[in-house]
Amino acid sequence: MIDVALKEWAIVCDLLAAGRCCLVLRKGGIAEFDGPGRFRLEHERFALFPAWEHEKLEWIKPGWLEGLRDTPVETEPSEIALKAWAEVGGAWTVPSREAFDRLDDLHPWTREQIDMRFNYKPDRPLWLLALRVHRLDEPKAIPNRDTFAGCRSWVPLDGEDALEAEGATPTIGDASFEAVKARVEEVVGG
Repeated sequence: MIDVALKEWAIVCDLLAAGRCCLVLRKGGIAEFDGPGRFRLEHERFALFPAWEHEKLEWIKPGWLEGLRDTPVETEPSEIALKAWAEVGGAWTVPSREAFDRLDDLHPWTREQIDMRFNYKPDRPLWLLALRVHRLDEPKAIPNRDTFAGCRSWVPLDGEDALEAEGATPTIGDASFEAVKARVEEVVGG
């Protein structure tokens, strides 16, 4: 069972679950365990938890929204649909904006969103995670609980909220995923 989830923009969760990307950026939220803006990779396997708190569809590149959604969600729903879970296939700190720009075709974020990520607490690292995403055969609906609220990366999925990992399909083939990882490693790796 998967008893923790990574909060990410709902639209990015949809892109990940659709197999249209496998990368996420993390800097850290206001309510992080290590302090504001300090992301820590606490888990290697987790559910993808859709969040709308900071989501801005205008910060997703044109074309990436096709077939998904093109209007913002005005209020958080009373139920959360968990559509996928992921395993970390690679984790890197991004050394520079110039390096990240060399990966532009692999991610959905606009230049403005990337600028914001680099400029927010610039003394703290920007993490890039390659996720091996597995889409559930059927989404699991859970109540939107108070324990999920706040600007933070990780949320608990206790008891009945835990996610069964069985019955899920990888969203990207092994060769494609390894090619993305190799390219990221070449650009931002040690």
